[in-house]
Amino acid sequence: MAIQFLVTHSGGFHADELLSSVVLTRLYPHARLVRTREADWITPAGDRVIYDVGRDFDAAGLIFDHHQKNPPLRDDGQPYSSFGLIWRHFGRDYLRALDVPAADVESIHASFDAGFVLPVDLMDNGALSPSEAGPLLADLTLPMLLESLKPVFDDRSPDADDRAFGRAMEVARAFVEASINRKAAKRRAEAVVQTAIAAAGDGRVLELPMGMPFRSAVVRAGADHLLFVVHPRDTDWTLTGIRRDEDGFALRADLPAAWAGLTDAALEAASGVQGARFCHNGRFIAVAATRDAALKMAELAVNEAEG
Repeated sequence: MAIQFLVTHSGGFHADELLSSVVLTRLYPHARLVRTREADWITPAGDRVIYDVGRDFDAAGLIFDHHQKNPPLRDDGQPYSSFGLIWRHFGRDYLRALDVPAADVESIHASFDAGFVLPVDLMDNGALSPSEAGPLLADLTLPMLLESLKPVFDDRSPDADDRAFGRAMEVARAFVEASINRKAAKRRAEAVVQTAIAAAGDGRVLELPMGMPFRSAVVRAGADHLLFVVHPRDTDWTLTGIRRDEDGFALRADLPAAWAGLTDAALEAASGVQGARFCHNGRFIAVAATRDAALKMAELAVNEAEG
C-alpha cells in the first residue's frame, strides 16, 4: 500500500521530528503530514509512517518512536531519537533521492549519522547538553536553533504550532540538504585532488584546478611532503597552507612572516614577485594576480619553510 500519511505528534516540536519530516517528505512528497495524538492516527497501518509518537518501535510496521519503557538503542548502547530511527531505516533511500552516487551512499550515510544525527539523538534524550558546546554556542546548536522557531508563549492562535512547524521544517531541510551536498561534493573533490597529488610528485606545492576541499584527500594519500596549495579563483590565484590537524588551525608551514598583512606594491616589494596582491596577517593565505605569480610565491614560501 502506498504511503499516504506521515504522522507525528501535535503541539510543541523538537529537532528530531522536524528532521525526520525532512527525510520523509522528500521520500513521500505527496503524503499528507498529520500532527496529532489521536489514537486512530497513531495506530500502525499500511498507508502511514508514524514517528516520535505511538510509544512503539517496529520498522516493519512503520512506527518509529523512542518514548516507550524499553526504547531502542544503538549497538553501543546510546539512545535513538525518532530522527536516528528514521535515518537508520530511510536514510539510504533519502541519499539516493538526492542523487548521491551509489558508491558513496554507505559512507555518507555513516558519516551523516555520526556527525549530524547522533548529536540530535543524544540531545533529544538528555544524554548531551547544549552547554557542552560552550557558553557562547549553547543556544546556537542546531536543535536549539530549530526549537527557537516555536511560537512564543502568548501566541494562542489554534494553528500556531502547525504554522511554526512548517516554517521550521524548511529551515531544517536547508541544513540537512546542505550537509549532504557538502559531503557528496567532498567525495567528488577527492578524485580531483588525488590526480593533482600524483601530478605534484615529490614537490611541496599542490596545484588544483579550482578551490575545493583537499585536506582529507592529502591525508588519505599520505602526502605529508605537501606544504602549500595553489588554485585559481574568478580573477586571481590563491596560495594557502595545509592544516596539520582536522580540528586545529596550525599549518604544516606558514607563509613568510615578512609578507604578513601586506598588499599590492608593499607585498611585491617584500616578496620580489610581480603580481603579489595580498597576504593575510595570519599567514595562511595569500593572493596573486596570475598563476605564475602564485607559483613563484609558493616556491619562496617553501624555501623559507625548509630553510
